[in-house]
Amino acid sequence: MNLLSLNNYDIKIGDGAPLVVMAGLNVLEDEGLAMEVCAELKSICADLQLPYIFKASFDKANRSSIKSYRGPGQEAGLPILAAVKAAHNVPVVTDIHTPEQAAPVAEIAEVVQLPAFLVRQTDLVVAAAQAVAAQGGWLHAKKAQFLAPWDCANIISKAREAAPDVQVILCDRGSSYGYNNLVVDMLGIPEMKKLGVPVTMDATHAVQLPGADPRTAGASTGGRRDGVSVLAKAAIAAGANGVFLEFHPRPDEALCDAPSCLPLDGARDLLTTLKAIHQAVN
Repeated sequence: MNLLSLNNYDIKIGDGAPLVVMAGLNVLEDEGLAMEVCAELKSICADLQLPYIFKASFDKANRSSIKSYRGPGQEAGLPILAAVKAAHNVPVVTDIHTPEQAAPVAEIAEVVQLPAFLVRQTDLVVAAAQAVAAQGGWLHAKKAQFLAPWDCANIISKAREAAPDVQVILCDRGSSYGYNNLVVDMLGIPEMKKLGVPVTMDATHAVQLPGADPRTAGASTGGRRDGVSVLAKAAIAAGANGVFLEFHPRPDEALCDAPSCLPLDGARDLLTTLKAIHQAVN
């Protein structure tokens, strides 16, 4: 596996590189909160000498209910991401849902993410790969909940056929297991790494209970917050090159996926542990 380098930032991902931390908010709520979360996580990662990328979605298009909070949208959300990036001098990662979003988002976000449910959409993969390659960024492709790890080879080949120089990272976020449940097969991480690309673990979304939030009678996704650290630690022990986490100063008040969100005041302890595991297995 070749190390991937992020354009304009001294960040690499892959075997032999430090653990990459992609962390922030599930979805943008307002600029002040984004600034607060980024500042705290950047400070922690700087102390731990871990490369940091701020994460937040401007739109959560895949919601259980039409009434669910989606975020500010592209027009209002991209300027917030740009402001956070400029204020804190960090790269950002965000997700897209339509081919038309690829080029404008890639101009702001160094890491463009393909959502798990959309990762087989050819037009989206092609547009994202071309936009990311043009900017020298990374394409962060989440493994769909219905795909086997080795089936991700098709995602990589699609992206590279569209843009031969595109830098692809695969991300595990669990697999559908019966009704309203996800499980993570840690053997899938080395299997995906066999495809020759770095692999990250989205430990936050992997603890989701799709359509099983008792607060809304199934109109939103439930989650098992206590399981996030378990999956993150296990994935790094299995060889993951990066971790994807979502925090909030008041997680129970988060406007999206609150049951899976971690408290911001626990970030330092968790990231300290994750770094130690990464060093031990590498």
